[in-house]
Amino acid sequence: MEDLVRIFKDHYYIPLYFATWVISVVRYRSFFDTPLKYLPMLIIYTFFTEVLGYFIKFSDQFQFFSDDRYTWHNVVIFNAYQLVFFLFFFEVYRKLLHNTKIKRWVLYLSIVCVIAYLVNAFLYNPLHNQMTYAHIIGSLMMLFILAKYFIEKYREENPQPLKFNVMFWISIGLLAFYTTFPAMLIAYKMKVSLQIQAYFRPVLVTSILLMYGFIIFGLLVGKRKAFR
Repeated sequence: MEDLVRIFKDHYYIPLYFATWVISVVRYRSFFDTPLKYLPMLIIYTFFTEVLGYFIKFSDQFQFFSDDRYTWHNVVIFNAYQLVFFLFFFEVYRKLLHNTKIKRWVLYLSIVCVIAYLVNAFLYNPLHNQMTYAHIIGSLMMLFILAKYFIEKYREENPQPLKFNVMFWISIGLLAFYTTFPAMLIAYKMKVSLQIQAYFRPVLVTSILLMYGFIIFGLLVGKRKAFR
């Protein structure tokens, strides 16, 4: 219990994941028969990934490697998580979008995303290295898909207001996060000054809070008839 309290104190955004999961379960009836039906599983996966990542890094009882040089390495679980996250939402948007050509593009992008992670894993050991290049590629793909979704929503005639569309608010949340995430990764790979890198964490945490704040809002106000 003390360890959990310390985790939530040091990483105050982690309880937000759990709160989002609880709300998604409570509001599950509003999207259980939509492409978002597995969203609660993804959110609780996010929560446990963060908690496990913390224990691997700071507790001797949770370690993947016996070599003292790598006992704190937890990057592999985040590499796997990010790929799962991308593929989940790529599939959600592929099912939601009307344009057959764009749906086919999203399918191709999912395949390219997997290939990007495989190539990145081949070039840099994913057990000890963040798969930065693959994360950047996946993030840019996400932004492309979000742009196509918003364009389609703008042109769409729907009697239900967007403010009751949970998918619209989730998309806003994803946009809030993935607008900054690839930029930070690119800056990191370019080895920008430490003074600039000092701003990365607060920007990252803020984007996480915005993302899940929008998701929670969408879950709370979302109506089944307005979904898409």
